[in-house]
Amino acid sequence: MEKKIYVVGLDDSNKENQVNAAVSAVAGVSSCTANSAKAQVLVVFDEGTAGIEDAINKAISGTGVDVLN
Repeated sequence: MEKKIYVVGLDDSNKENQVNAAVSAVAGVSSCTANSAKAQVLVVFDEGTAGIEDAINKAISGTGVDVLN
């Protein structure tokens, strides 16, 4: 499944790299592309993995970026 997650606080390429690394470390995530210009994170993941969307949101929040719901 591909999902766009809109965020606040994704200010520069350093923060993009932090988000990409944190989300990519989540089990079941195939790819992650953080884009500060669009204030979004594009994630491809296995939706069959239990609790993965919450885990992705927690990984993003853990870098100091706020997830918009």
